[in-house]
Amino acid sequence: MIQRLNIKINESSRIPKYKQIVETIINDIAKGKLEIGEKIPSINELSASCYLSRDTVEKAYKELKSRKAIVSVKGKGYYTSKTDLISKISIFFLVNKPSYYKMAIYNAFVNGIGVDGHVTLNIYHCEETLFIRALQKNLGAFDYYVIMPHFKDEKLAHTSATDAVLKEIEKIPKDKLIILDNDRLEIKGKYGAIYQNFKDDLYNALQEGIDKLRKYDKLILVYPKKSVFPYPMRIVHGFTRFCGEFGFDSEVLDEIYDDMELNSKDVYITIEEMDLVNLVRQINAKKMVLGKDVGIISYNDTPLKELLGITVISTDFKAMGETTAYMILKNKTEKVKNVFKYIERNSV
Repeated sequence: MIQRLNIKINESSRIPKYKQIVETIINDIAKGKLEIGEKIPSINELSASCYLSRDTVEKAYKELKSRKAIVSVKGKGYYTSKTDLISKISIFFLVNKPSYYKMAIYNAFVNGIGVDGHVTLNIYHCEETLFIRALQKNLGAFDYYVIMPHFKDEKLAHTSATDAVLKEIEKIPKDKLIILDNDRLEIKGKYGAIYQNFKDDLYNALQEGIDKLRKYDKLILVYPKKSVFPYPMRIVHGFTRFCGEFGFDSEVLDEIYDDMELNSKDVYITIEEMDLVNLVRQINAKKMVLGKDVGIISYNDTPLKELLGITVISTDFKAMGETTAYMILKNKTEKVKNVFKYIERNSV
């Protein structure tokens, strides 16, 4: 009975020993090595055979019971249990913020996985400590780890990852890792990735709209340098490159200020929603015509922007989620650049 479990504890691994037990038993059930309803060793038996403390095994069995992988029968012992979570792929989905865009990716991913997977969502709010704590707590408990790495430093500037973050990511088996949205991480091994190239994407998207942009005298990027959820500085680099190469007068602002000096023939590229709202409000208050006197391009598409006729430059969030689901279902470890679009409407 104990031999059928074939639990091998890796003493040099940073994965907690109780999680190694959990992963082994779940994998054995999923692969049919343990039949549903089969008796497994008692806590004392497994503790003695694996040279582990009773507390370690008890903690593993408690998690297995909470995941409905095993049941305890009073006076008889522990038995494997039929559960949907065993037959499904378990996925830990770690995002940096609860924005519409991130949830659009998540929802498309969940729909793409369908009945074949069970997805656990965790949000770390661009905080290194929360990210590391979430990974450490869940390492070894899932079949796949889907991670969007975006962090903020002490000055609230964007950073792709810190050394501490990379150290934690490296602990994930590469065939179980998919990185989303960011291609600037130095991670060893072959793993999956669906990413944006923030600099080139912006540059290429603006090129698509260059005929309309030629109507304007000045391009203004509204890039929040300090934000609770900061944006990659590569957006600014792409904007600067475009304006320089195509001869546009340009300026980068931190925000849309109250009582802006709005000049006719300026076009604004906004990132944050409140800057877009504030800008439209001021354009309307000054009786200027959007798309004629002043232009607006918004970063990242939403249904409301489509309804209001706001021109956008945006990655395809649905495609990112669906591609991620496809890679997991087909067991692929490719690196794919996500679709980025210029969608012309009535605001330029």
